[in-house]
Amino acid sequence: MGKETAQKINKPRAIRRLVIWYKRNSAVTSIVDTAASSAATASNVAGNMVSGAGSVVTTASNVAGNVAGNVVSSAESVVNTASSVVSNASSIAKNTLQPLVFDPLKRLQNNDNILDRVEESQSKRIWIAVDGMGGDYAPGPILEGCLEAISRFPINIKFVGEIEKVKDAAEKNGLAELLENEIDNNRLELIDSGEPIGMNEEATAVRKKKNASINVAMDLVRNNKAEAVYSAGNSGAMMASAIFRIGRLKGIERPAIGALFPTRDQTRPVLVLDVGANTDCKPSYLHQFALLGNIYAKDVLQVQKPRIGLLNIGEEECKGNDLSLKTFELLSSEKSFDFGGNCEGRDVLSGSFDVVVCDGFTGNILLKFLESVGGVLLDILRSELPRGRRGKVGSAFLRSNLLRIKKRLDHAEHGGALLLGVNGICVIGHGSSKSLSVVSALRLAHSAVNHGVMDNLNQLQKLQVLNS
Repeated sequence: MGKETAQKINKPRAIRRLVIWYKRNSAVTSIVDTAASSAATASNVAGNMVSGAGSVVTTASNVAGNVAGNVVSSAESVVNTASSVVSNASSIAKNTLQPLVFDPLKRLQNNDNILDRVEESQSKRIWIAVDGMGGDYAPGPILEGCLEAISRFPINIKFVGEIEKVKDAAEKNGLAELLENEIDNNRLELIDSGEPIGMNEEATAVRKKKNASINVAMDLVRNNKAEAVYSAGNSGAMMASAIFRIGRLKGIERPAIGALFPTRDQTRPVLVLDVGANTDCKPSYLHQFALLGNIYAKDVLQVQKPRIGLLNIGEEECKGNDLSLKTFELLSSEKSFDFGGNCEGRDVLSGSFDVVVCDGFTGNILLKFLESVGGVLLDILRSELPRGRRGKVGSAFLRSNLLRIKKRLDHAEHGGALLLGVNGICVIGHGSSKSLSVVSALRLAHSAVNHGVMDNLNQLQKLQVLNS
């Protein structure tokens, strides 16, 4: 009988350990204290009940075995009831605290969203040309993302594609009525195009397929009928079309694709370029990438004095291949931006740099590697969570945090990368982009237009280094 009593007493001990674990959460505030007190009170009630039940059991054992058995059964019922009370208290604490406390950046994010909404509500609606046939899943998810973006941001869409296929996709995805409504409201316009350029085709296909959707969309920018263009299609074809249709900025030899990477500081991402436009680079290309990235970081990321880094295998200026050594000399002598020296791979996400430059081959590998990190990290965290009741409680508290971690690392949340160095705002989406990626990319395009990026990029031609 003593052994059974000890087992019952272990339950309130487990409850106390759960309360202690809960109280030691890193985001303890006065709300946490209040909720923890409720859980502790419930635990004390459970302890008192179980202690009393244990005394009754001991007394009952001296009277009769059968009676004791009944009391033990009652004691188990009491313990289960007390455990339910604690569970309810924990649930109340979770519901109360999780939205406010367990992510200390939540309130900051909310404030940022408020500012974004104010800014967007005060902005004039801009027209963005969208290559509706570009991407692995086009046109359905691309259209869905566009319709969602129209409702969120002050933008209008010129959706370029084969109209019959677009309408069929709208019907299949249940978007036909919404599409017609946006067309009637003059917030979306369907523009017909010819056969699209496939993901596996050479970039030179833009010369052969003059009516391809990416060419038609680029012409809208060239003719000032749209202020930006977005495509999730063949990135090489988009770059070629941009160069042929709207041209490079004066003094820029090669455009670069700039992608935003997350850092430890959620409010301060790092711009990495080039991430795929130029696999073979000269030192002068990387120098120009740094100039382009510096302007983007100032205008869009709102960094007063961006710190530029050169991706290399070591911090010392003597490290690296011939490209790195010669580029280091150029960047060190540049007076128009703050060069912070070499940036090792481990420093890219540290927040120590605002812009990191590299050749497109290295940058693309870095980008694709980062895209896999979010999913792998979440899988590891899930496998390491404890099992049983404690694991379920812990998972409930951590669920929103894990989702936010995934969101920060998910490439779909960033949507696309800017093609910098051409005479217009071009956003390149991932080939596998779906509606969420499209929404994020269109927001990036809107932000670039709204901050006057092109005005400042055009000032680059006045620099002596670009005219020499």
